[in-house]
Amino acid sequence: MSEARANRFQRYLLPGFAFKAVVIGGGYATGRELAEFFLPSGPWGGLAGMILATIVWSVVCAATFAFALKVGAYDYRTFFQALLGPGWIAFEIAYLLFVILILAVFGAAAGAIGAATFGLPPIAGTLALAAAIALFAGFGNASVERLFKWVTFLLYGVYALFLLLALSAFGDAIPAGFARSGTSDGWALGGLTYASYNVVGAVVILPVLRHLTRTREAVAAGLVAGPLAMAPAILFFACMAAFYPGIADETLPSDVMLRALGAPWFQFLFQLMIFAALLESGTGAVHAVNERIAAAWRVRRGRDLSHRARAGLAAALLIGCIFVADRFGLVTLIGGGYRALAWTIFAIYLAPLMTVGLYRLLRR
Repeated sequence: MSEARANRFQRYLLPGFAFKAVVIGGGYATGRELAEFFLPSGPWGGLAGMILATIVWSVVCAATFAFALKVGAYDYRTFFQALLGPGWIAFEIAYLLFVILILAVFGAAAGAIGAATFGLPPIAGTLALAAAIALFAGFGNASVERLFKWVTFLLYGVYALFLLLALSAFGDAIPAGFARSGTSDGWALGGLTYASYNVVGAVVILPVLRHLTRTREAVAAGLVAGPLAMAPAILFFACMAAFYPGIADETLPSDVMLRALGAPWFQFLFQLMIFAALLESGTGAVHAVNERIAAAWRVRRGRDLSHRARAGLAAALLIGCIFVADRFGLVTLIGGGYRALAWTIFAIYLAPLMTVGLYRLLRR
């Protein structure tokens, strides 16, 4: 790849891939979030909610990336100091709660995958994920960007193969699932709720925006980010419709469909992909915390945070989240915690950005 092509990738696609890496997580990749927020509205209503969420993501990512470029913010503390002034501390608190929640969800999902695939105790999968996140987060920006790139290739490839196998194995049941009676009420609320708590990923991935050079690049990268993040989910959701409505109650909807494929080799590959998705999502969230601390460290000490310190901070954060995951489980964490978080993110991020932030961007 030439330097010019590499730069175009970093400017226009890397932010979207990084955003996808943060939002895909344990609930998206396993289908649990899709079942929680979209299936209650039925297959057609759920699809409408997903399209609405995609539009919200694109608009907010474009505004976030452009505002970050304008104020030179490549960590969330600098971003919210510029957006909220002294009120930036409110986001700091909310983000720490967000990180604890999503890492707990990722840990619970990794534990469920380990138990379903290998018959291991749930804590084994959770600990394996925590160790891998600490390893990648410890090596800083370059390591994280490479992880985003290669896991993206794996993820899109596996989802494409899954779609082909699903159409072959139970494709005739998908139209029947869409045809079944089911309420479409609440699709807009489901889409907005899902979009609201996940869109915080736009500020989580600020460190990768350092490749942007002008506002139009930031806007283009933001608009592309929504479809890049949601496309695999829409394909996956369409396949879930074949098992509607029973699949809505499953802890791991992905496991239901994988068993229906009757291909053990692909079931293993898909679970490996989910683990990789959990890894990149968790690494992105932890890396944002590390970058925030590293920025303050450079101001106070005049030098960068060491790899050992980064890995140590990541490990300390992850250990606490492991106990939360073990205590509550995947379904409870997604069903309860995410809804409360969505309204918090709306109040301290979306509303200020789309009012004060846009005003500052548009004024001459």
